[in-house]
Amino acid sequence: MLTTDPDLILEDDDPPDNSSAVAEPAPWRILIVDDDVDVHVVTKFALSATNFQGRRLSFLHAYSGKEALNILRDTPDIAMVLLDVIMETDDAGLRVARQIREQLHNELVRIVLRTGQPGQAFEHEVIVDYDINDYWCKADLTTRKLFTTVISSLRAYETLAAAKATRDRLNEELARARNVQAALNPLALILTLDRDGVVVDANERLCTVFGVTRASVVGRTPGALRPGISDQRAHEIVSSLVRSGGWAGDLEITDAYGTPVPLRCAALAFKDSDGEPYQYVAVATERTAAD
Repeated sequence: MLTTDPDLILEDDDPPDNSSAVAEPAPWRILIVDDDVDVHVVTKFALSATNFQGRRLSFLHAYSGKEALNILRDTPDIAMVLLDVIMETDDAGLRVARQIREQLHNELVRIVLRTGQPGQAFEHEVIVDYDINDYWCKADLTTRKLFTTVISSLRAYETLAAAKATRDRLNEELARARNVQAALNPLALILTLDRDGVVVDANERLCTVFGVTRASVVGRTPGALRPGISDQRAHEIVSSLVRSGGWAGDLEITDAYGTPVPLRCAALAFKDSDGEPYQYVAVATERTAAD
């Protein structure tokens, strides 16, 4: 039954004043969504002493689907939502679950549905049709089961958040690399090789100088561009890449018309977490008489 006593409405947890103490780790934010205040009180009491990986739990409270969505929109670091199915409408919780994924585009937060009116067929339909992470009847969700559900949800959220952070960082690095390449393209010859020394990319400037097309060199060894580098020099370059991960020096090649082209070159080996090269990138600029 919905509790209407305003004195029982719970406020969101306020962070303690630690201005004069060592800052504690940010808490795990859990949003409780239910139109029954008693459910908020019992849930918060059951989890009040819970601590996961040195971080306490901080509770936010919503009493309708609309209020829940507003809080989620304004608080992007909520790790978990304990979501009642039946609130202002019989499917209010289901609507919220779908809007979290489709409108807020929040794929990280863990959604646990709770209902006071279980039905096996209905439960199966919800699990199949909605992107939720768990489904419980309130009568079955004991303190122990609630604790287990919360900890497993927080662990999953942490894994997903770490993966997203890594993906975002790689995307930023890739964007920066593309910007650098875009700036170099008109000026430099750029050749990218895989771990086996096979060409995976050649920029437009390089193709122009050598009189080749990108399609004609991708999938082949650099020798397909134009012979001329001595075996000794090639061995020197490869040895330096293997030993130190880089090489720099001057080379002279002939262009598509047989004209000598002096180049100032640099090559880098990109290595994986095991220290094994997975890609090589060579960048060269044409030397002038002043060089």
